[in-house]
Amino acid sequence: MASQRKIYVVGHKNPDTDSICSAIAYADIKNRSTDRRYVAKRAGQINEETEYVLDRFGVSPPGYISDVGTQVKDMDIRKSPDAYSYFSVKNAWDMMRENGVVTLLVKDENGMLEGLVTVGDIARIFMEMSDNKILSKANTQYRSIAETIEGEIVVGDHEACFRKGKVNVGAAHHEIMQDHVESRDLVIMADREEDQKFVIEMGVSCVILCLGAKVSADVRHMAEERGCVLITSPLDTYTVATLINQSIPIQHIMKKENLITFSTEDYTDNIQDIMVKNRHRAFPVINKKGKCIGTISRRNFMSMRKKQLVLVDHNEKDQAVDNIENAEILEIIDHHRLGSLETLQPVLFRNQPVGCTATIMYQIYEENKLEIPPDIAGLLCAAIISDTLMFRSPTCTMYDKMAAGALALIADINIEKFAAEMFQAGSNLKDKAPEEIFYQDYKKFMAEGGVNFGVGQISSMNTEELAALKEKLLPFMENECGKHGISQVFFMLTSIMEEATELLYYGENSEEMVEEAFHVQKENGSYLLKGVVSRKKQLIPALMQAAQNIYV
Repeated sequence: MASQRKIYVVGHKNPDTDSICSAIAYADIKNRSTDRRYVAKRAGQINEETEYVLDRFGVSPPGYISDVGTQVKDMDIRKSPDAYSYFSVKNAWDMMRENGVVTLLVKDENGMLEGLVTVGDIARIFMEMSDNKILSKANTQYRSIAETIEGEIVVGDHEACFRKGKVNVGAAHHEIMQDHVESRDLVIMADREEDQKFVIEMGVSCVILCLGAKVSADVRHMAEERGCVLITSPLDTYTVATLINQSIPIQHIMKKENLITFSTEDYTDNIQDIMVKNRHRAFPVINKKGKCIGTISRRNFMSMRKKQLVLVDHNEKDQAVDNIENAEILEIIDHHRLGSLETLQPVLFRNQPVGCTATIMYQIYEENKLEIPPDIAGLLCAAIISDTLMFRSPTCTMYDKMAAGALALIADINIEKFAAEMFQAGSNLKDKAPEEIFYQDYKKFMAEGGVNFGVGQISSMNTEELAALKEKLLPFMENECGKHGISQVFFMLTSIMEEATELLYYGENSEEMVEEAFHVQKENGSYLLKGVVSRKKQLIPALMQAAQNIYV
């Protein structure tokens, strides 16, 4: 299960209690009835009412997801074999060939990226064969030298490094070698014992004996006394001389500065231009813990997997999480009018004329014969109470009342007492900024004639608090109108106890829209709409019809 792709169950932006609780419930339903992995998410900040409900039933809030565009983690990240800076070039080359990669990531012991080596970097080593000091410049370990030439260290410290001097092939006479071999050099030679003693006496750091030459006791003794490393190899002199540069550690050739890396959380829209401008064969990928987990290339865009989503409590594109068009929608469970979302493939779309998506969730539990856990029963009951304004909303149906009653029994709550506590928690707005209040439950709509308008709503049992909010919100609404393509803004101050809404407005023709829709006159800069408590069923349809009458 842990390795499966996640399917996100997410509600709308500016989520209300129904949006959050239905996402949690549907993820539970799917995880218990299928072999897929579903995760509840939220597309916005949780309000006080929902926070109270989650705390009351001991349920953690869903994780936040702001954008469902494809990310690096949605690509086929190529796993990289573990390579460390002390590996020899030969080790690196063998590893790249065995794994079919052209870029090798070099990590530290904690999996953090230290650098990278490419095939081109290794090719340069062979082009620098004329640099006979490259081994000492790279502080090459004698153990690495021995492994590269298939040899064995017979005298000397395996962990010591060749730090100073050049590489010589000791094939010349003593007089000639004397002019070319210097103290601390490394000498490759054959089996002549007198030549071996001669270079050891000169103070060389290392002697490599080829063709499996035997080391005499005298030579071994001389080497031990003078601190000279002796290595024997079964290979011939030419082959040893050809291979020896491959023993240098890759830290000497790896790129360490100005590396272009991507995070698993990066959005692919943001990295495409970087990949085009920097035409590397592969780019390292770093996870959220800072560890390097593999590479991606431009080719990976061909096999990119879109995020898979189930949408609950909405089917409008403007209300959906950002970049919804770049995700794969699998299902929609909703109770609102049909909106503007489009899908490339057919989806399971369940839309019922009930007062709350949570009511549909209750029905799905029943249909699948799944026992509803008490905590989730509490969440769903709270969502129904919230969306139907404790059954006062005209959107409320017999199914909502029946579901809420059954869920209250499972959760062991008294509906009226719980509703009062929940609404009180949700209407505690004294210390909130106007922006926070305005966007707490705000949705955008598009009417005939290209009219885009936004509607926010606060429902409270405290009429005095609602009156105080009016003074805060009117100046803010003037400032917000015109932003994000919105030409009109409305705000519903809904009194649950009085079953009425004071409607605030701002924007061109906004007054005409309200008066056309409800045939009312404004009072003290707002409109009193008696009996109007539902945005979905009462306000929006009326405003839509008014827009059609005015603009079409």
